[in-house]
Amino acid sequence: MAADEREDALLTHADAPVAEAEVVRAPEGGESDSLDKENRLKPDFVRRVREALDQGESERAYDLVEPLHPADIADLFELLDPSDRPLLASAITDLMSADVIAEMNDHVRELLVEDLPAEDIAEIAEQLDTDDAVAMLEDLDEEDQQAVLAEMEPEDRAAIESALSFPEESAGRLMSRDFVAVPEHMTVGDLTDYLRKSRELPTEFWEVFIVDARHHPVGTCLLSWILRAPRSVALVDVMKRDQTLIPVGMDQEEVALRFQKYALISAAVVDESGRLVGQITVDDVVHIIQEEAGEDALLLSGAGDGDINEPLPQTIRTRMWWLFINLGTAILASSVVALFEGTITRLVTLAVLMPIVTGMGGNAATQTMTVTVRALATNQLTSSNTWRMIVREWWIATANGWGLGALMAIACQLIYHDWWLSFVLLLAMILNSLNAGLSGVLIPMGLNRLKIDPAVTSTVFVTTMTDTLGFFFFLGLADLFRLSA
Repeated sequence: MAADEREDALLTHADAPVAEAEVVRAPEGGESDSLDKENRLKPDFVRRVREALDQGESERAYDLVEPLHPADIADLFELLDPSDRPLLASAITDLMSADVIAEMNDHVRELLVEDLPAEDIAEIAEQLDTDDAVAMLEDLDEEDQQAVLAEMEPEDRAAIESALSFPEESAGRLMSRDFVAVPEHMTVGDLTDYLRKSRELPTEFWEVFIVDARHHPVGTCLLSWILRAPRSVALVDVMKRDQTLIPVGMDQEEVALRFQKYALISAAVVDESGRLVGQITVDDVVHIIQEEAGEDALLLSGAGDGDINEPLPQTIRTRMWWLFINLGTAILASSVVALFEGTITRLVTLAVLMPIVTGMGGNAATQTMTVTVRALATNQLTSSNTWRMIVREWWIATANGWGLGALMAIACQLIYHDWWLSFVLLLAMILNSLNAGLSGVLIPMGLNRLKIDPAVTSTVFVTTMTDTLGFFFFLGLADLFRLSA
């Protein structure tokens, strides 16, 4: 049959009714024996698996777990006690697919992998995409890592060693080397025949990269375009020439921003010479966006990874170090209070009102700091709109200072019947609100200019500013107006 006749046949069959695909439906009420309405593993199911493992009934544990989706099996490992996880892995060896390993919590996977022999880890790694295999191996000790790599096929080993040579959280670590690239001289028919005959294509892909003689990407073709174009058309006539190229050393957070801004499904990764070396797909970026969003929030609080599966000693070290730094800022603030010890002694009311001034300043600063850190992380705040951001926060701080300060001044007057004290409280709250607003925006921006992650260190400096200057404003004004006299 000629090419045109084959295309006509395809178009004719496209209009024919398609048999209804078999769909796995949830039971009545949206629950199953293992999952609740929100698709979470039921406590009773987890308990039954744990009992089977504790009683040495591996077959019963296998029968319970076998119907689960790989992502649910990964969740099951996280919900079990650490001592039960190796038992489960041994009971469901042939269910421990690459998909299960890829879906596991990082800490759970790291502890589980440490208990597996090198040949088993190598077998699992060879089934994974390069980026998932790297994520599994990168936390191993150098000796264990080399032992696993020695058990792998040379081609897979070379790909993983190349990925491990790139910095952590870079596009080079994140990218997959499984992609489809063809020369620009091909026609649609040539490409279609190649895709049908080749046995070494990735399992899943959405677009084909078109490269020149130097292996530089010159365009992309979505599969939907290829299927709809006549066979005789040259790829250069249907390909999309504008494309977003990802440098191999780009930070993964910037990669995620590119995907979000340009609504990408996949993107080519190029090395320093512009050669195509890999691709990043949207499923990888979804994980990055989730990780980075949670990471910034946790860094602001000093809570470490914030993962309940994180080893206890590591969590204690992280939190204690952060609290130790905050202890230093608290001592600095208390030293300011000590300067006005005589003033406080003569008017004890000041000690009652001080926490209000510093507390409201701290809360306001946290709001501004959070907005600023997020704006920096998402590239909303750049050198082009810095002053607009500063002016904006100035007006917000002024409005909040006057509004809350006036409210507290009225309350102070009703309770203590002291106009001067009420006036000092109003001024102190206005000044500390302005201090909070400016600190919350200027400190993260300054740290960002110094190439220091503002999510990590902003809280310490901002808290110091609002507490120390809050006490200084209130007690200093009280001493200036001699309220204690």
